[in-house]
Amino acid sequence: MGMSAWYGQTDEDEAIATIHRALDLGVTFLDTADIYGAQFGENEQLVGKAIATRRDEVTLATKFGNAVAEDGTRSVNGHPEYVRSAIEASLGRLNLEYVDLYYQHRVDKTVPIEETVGAMAELVAEGKVRHLGLSEASPDTIRRAHAIHPITALQTEYSLWTRDPEDEILATTRELGIGFVAYSPLGRGFLTGRFRSEDDFEDGDFRKYQPRFKGESFQRNWDLLERMQALAAEKEATPGQIALAWVLAQGGDIVPIPGTKRRTYLEENAAAAALDLTDEDLARLDELFPRGAASGDRYADMSTIDSG
Repeated sequence: MGMSAWYGQTDEDEAIATIHRALDLGVTFLDTADIYGAQFGENEQLVGKAIATRRDEVTLATKFGNAVAEDGTRSVNGHPEYVRSAIEASLGRLNLEYVDLYYQHRVDKTVPIEETVGAMAELVAEGKVRHLGLSEASPDTIRRAHAIHPITALQTEYSLWTRDPEDEILATTRELGIGFVAYSPLGRGFLTGRFRSEDDFEDGDFRKYQPRFKGESFQRNWDLLERMQALAAEKEATPGQIALAWVLAQGGDIVPIPGTKRRTYLEENAAAAALDLTDEDLARLDELFPRGAASGDRYADMSTIDSG
């Protein structure tokens, strides 16, 4: 997402070089969405260009459901006819015949999930999509969707400072045999320790307007992160690597998808896969960064999250 918008300045050449470096390092699961970009579909076009000669190396996921009208207004759309138009548009931008994993990006609370997933299942039958996914869906929605067609993956925010999935979501996905894709495993970059104040974010960076990055919440969250620094130093790792290793340690069914725009940070993130946290380390992290300790809501507007 950050390669095309919302995280400050973008650089397409560096973004493509970063994707190529990821493939060289064995990072082959790429995640995009039609909504990512200053212009609708911009990131899909970038990813399509980057993998044009390396398609066989990639497991590619994209998403639909966050619709943008001509006047710029946004809505969540899960109507069956929209599902079909969305995949056709995505495949065109990606210049592909199929995607490996197709997510409903947000649940449309005005359309029964059975209708949306039914339309998605038709795309599997036609060979345009190989597997189906949901994002930010509640346990009830996951169960209803899975009864229509197997759901391969659920994508939801999960990190040291966002542990809500531990309440019910992970139990549900594990019961049903659904993989869990953890987005923002670095807390939108906060857990890397690179941002010391709200003023560190560039103009155009959407994090400036999110509750956890503002005022007293920022300072409280920074205080939590500072407590992790000693463990990172002992492990000869960065705070971000500790955060990623923590997510990886939560189970083999969990795949974190850290986003980055640059090769330098990509290589730092990839190195976290070789970092082993002991049971003692994990217990210490629970003490240093206890569940529920992060200050502020995840988003300024939580209304599109399916919580019921």
